[in-house]
Amino acid sequence: MEICEHLPRLAQRADRLAIIRSLVGSEGRHAAFQCLTGHRIINQPAGGWPSFGSAISKLQGPVSEGTLPFVSLSTRMRNAPWGDPGQAGFAGQAHAPFAPNAESAQFTLNGLSVAGLQNRKSLLDGIDRLQREAGRSGAFEGLAKHYESAFGILTSSELMNALDVEQEDPRVIERYGRCATENAGYGDAGPLRNEYLLAARRLVEAGARVVTLAYGRWDWHGRPHGTNFENARDHFPQLDQGLTALLDDLEERGLDKDVSVVVWGEFGRTPTINKNGGRDHWPQVACAMLAGGGMRTGQVIGSTNRLGEHPHERPVHFQEVFATLYHNMGIDVAHTTLPDRTGRPQYLVEPIYQPLPELV
Repeated sequence: MEICEHLPRLAQRADRLAIIRSLVGSEGRHAAFQCLTGHRIINQPAGGWPSFGSAISKLQGPVSEGTLPFVSLSTRMRNAPWGDPGQAGFAGQAHAPFAPNAESAQFTLNGLSVAGLQNRKSLLDGIDRLQREAGRSGAFEGLAKHYESAFGILTSSELMNALDVEQEDPRVIERYGRCATENAGYGDAGPLRNEYLLAARRLVEAGARVVTLAYGRWDWHGRPHGTNFENARDHFPQLDQGLTALLDDLEERGLDKDVSVVVWGEFGRTPTINKNGGRDHWPQVACAMLAGGGMRTGQVIGSTNRLGEHPHERPVHFQEVFATLYHNMGIDVAHTTLPDRTGRPQYLVEPIYQPLPELV
């Protein structure tokens, strides 16, 4: 296993990593959709594919009353598909991710205080009463229960405490590191804030089943936005610090066998450098890093040809990774379906794909 000079901390923890070097099946477009669902955007069933977190929410529900199954810490970006927090699809909006305003380390409920939420809830209650009186009580009774449950979650101290990373031991915060919003100094990107990784761990401890986030810029085509090597020197050490802190934190808290960590992108990058010092889209083969979840780590799965152009040994499909993640959550993808909007049962992944035997 060879790890570059910008990731020395991860290199020291290689025994806890599973590196996939031959990831295939990418759609080749700038969108988080495939990383969140395992499926391509085209030819979706009625209602659309749900994100992994939404499927888990539908199948397993909250850990306990007042907890959130699916939280996204991704931030808004001008390229909206890359900042996508995840879609509920045919799982239904009740299973959409809770997406707090993650534009600072102090997360807020889209700028609303609890008092503001109370005012909006009062208005909603009034509208619901009018609609029930209009003779449509059956449907709206169900909605009222959903809103009541959602309001209880949004105002729970457990959730707010989990999002407030400043309550953490200062030594733990220092271990993760405080990184700038976008050190590379250009345009549209996810934040390089390692506090989000800390918040993810806190949310899992508070009962979240799935937490997602986007890290760094989604495009590395080169000048005038920095060459591939300049961006790597800037981004990688920060990710190295935050990610190793997360892995160490999970192990120290006894969560490393229960919490799966996945780090990847929507496609690979060209083996050659372009005229602007960057790398372009390369859906032919990509890579991924997995850790935790009780998986067998300390290994590399698959390989590419000598130039990194195509898979050589053991091509691994996106959906095989998702089958593995569902397995880690106790779900048998061979026998589990969810109904789409027409009532037709849909498998979570295509039946030809199963959990990676190398990992489970």
